[in-house]
Amino acid sequence: MSGGPFLPSNTRRRRRRWPLVVLILVLLALAGGGAAYLLVGRSPDDVSNEDVEFKGGQEEKVSSTPIFAWPTFGYTPARTRYLNRQLQYPLKRTWSFGGSKLIEFPPVLANRRLFFVKNNGEAYSLSAPTGRVLWRKRIGRLGAASPSWDKGTLYATSLEPGRVLALDAVTSRIKWRKRLPSRTESSPLVVGRRVFLGSEDGTVYALSAKTGRQLWTYRASGAVKAALAFSGGKLYFGDYGDQFHAIRAKTGKKVWSKGGIGRSLGRGGRFYSSPAVAFGRVYVGNYDGRVYSFSASDGDIAWTRATGGYVLAAPAVANVPGTKPSVYIGSSSGRFFALDARSGRTRWSKDFGGRILGSASIVEDIAYFSNIDRKSTLGLDVRDGRRRFSFGRGGYTPVISDGRRLFLTGYSSLYAFDGKEVRSSRSR
Repeated sequence: MSGGPFLPSNTRRRRRRWPLVVLILVLLALAGGGAAYLLVGRSPDDVSNEDVEFKGGQEEKVSSTPIFAWPTFGYTPARTRYLNRQLQYPLKRTWSFGGSKLIEFPPVLANRRLFFVKNNGEAYSLSAPTGRVLWRKRIGRLGAASPSWDKGTLYATSLEPGRVLALDAVTSRIKWRKRLPSRTESSPLVVGRRVFLGSEDGTVYALSAKTGRQLWTYRASGAVKAALAFSGGKLYFGDYGDQFHAIRAKTGKKVWSKGGIGRSLGRGGRFYSSPAVAFGRVYVGNYDGRVYSFSASDGDIAWTRATGGYVLAAPAVANVPGTKPSVYIGSSSGRFFALDARSGRTRWSKDFGGRILGSASIVEDIAYFSNIDRKSTLGLDVRDGRRRFSFGRGGYTPVISDGRRLFLTGYSSLYAFDGKEVRSSRSR
């Protein structure tokens, strides 16, 4: 209703609507949670464009990423979230780090140290082998992003106040800090001598990694909350105006920008999900309930896939030996998907009866993710979705690894599991 006065002349017209209203209410009551899927998956149907180029078997090169490091959110600058190292099972829990403050985003790992920022704005460094606290430093009042490590420097953002900082990773000494006009929860991306991040007023920044000096800015059509992904000299990210962008990392100049299809469904789309770049494509989730695959070169939509609920999670993308190139991602519908990276077709999916809001990570052939409602973490075989790991703690994005240990983020705690590396699939 419009909120205006009731007019007798409209009475007859309003009465005619009652049968339709009653029918809708009955259908919603009967369908329950299924109604949400109908709203997300209704016409127009998912996009499928087989003419969009797909570079099968060609993932972003990760040679610059040390084997025993997970230095940034998503593991690589392309944010693929895939570590091709086999751990020895069963895993043995070796230490835990407790607390009462939310750890919404996972730590990063370098030089046998874990680094993370709690929701209360405190940054921590822990010994990876023992869990011992090496240092703790308050960098703001509120934090909601993983930091990034590069060449002995830790780069972190603060949501309140909005700023980005560079700290000595060993001593926690602040090397530089830059105040931003608005808040930021975009995990920093370090490529070469530059740091890239987004902010809530829609500004994307390129800063000098050494000094914090601003090199260029780019203005998006809405808040940029995601972590930017990098591949082939370009940065990729979505915004809260339902636009997805590719820009030059060197200059900040736009290469292409494309909108989601959520508005045509009567449900406004927003890109909160951080993208992953692989196989000549960009993969990302959207509030409109869909997973998108864009051409990395020109932004053409290759496919979309409805999931039955909004998609905040970042995708994990991998060509695991014995499987097709695939996208692994969860939805607020409670369902976890393995999608064919070329076509978007479902290879398999599993319903876990609770929202999946955080991102999956793949270590060798197991996809790990958390269920926020059940406060648990699962590991599924990427081939068929068979359960191979279960732990009764979890919240958002649970797992990183150094190739020997698994580090798991609960809601406010960290856990280490020892799973001695046995060999890599590359040697098979």
